Amino acid sequence: MLEIIVPGRKTYRLRNLVLDLNGTVALDGEMVVGVEERLRRLSACLNITVVTADTHGTAGRLGESLAFSIRGISGGGESAQKLSVVQDAGWEETVSIGNGCNDVLMLKESALGICVIGAEGAAPEAVTGSDVVVRDINDALDLLLFPDRLVATLRR
Repeated sequence: MLEIIVPGRKTYRLRNLVLDLNGTVALDGEMVVGVEERLRRLSACLNITVVTADTHGTAGRLGESLAFSIRGISGGGESAQKLSVVQDAGWEETVSIGNGCNDVLMLKESALGICVIGAEGAAPEAVTGSDVVVRDINDALDLLLFPDRLVATLRR
């Protein structure tokens, strides 16, 4: 579990991390440099699930080398399927990271939603539906590895 106390806001008791694959932790079907190492470190305190409709057909190959689960979803209705992953995990103990229109519901429902504006950009709804917006996935993961950064951003 990862506990983050944000003065004037709340105490986050996070057990789960749900991430979008393509456009968030991977670009054009390949893992973004630095992500795998950060996720391995976070797996010591969080249950990690990467969710994907496998747009580039690389999820199976990527999943073989990773220390966390990749959960496939079907094309069409991705928003509801991603939301279901967060609800099944327990939204009040989940941090979600994404960038697209189909990530909005999971970002809003999670205890903490982080929007990544990476090389693919980010949907405006994902930006406004998140608690924090960062420039890339490694920055997002570093907020969890170095929680004082998150506290500095969210405290009131």
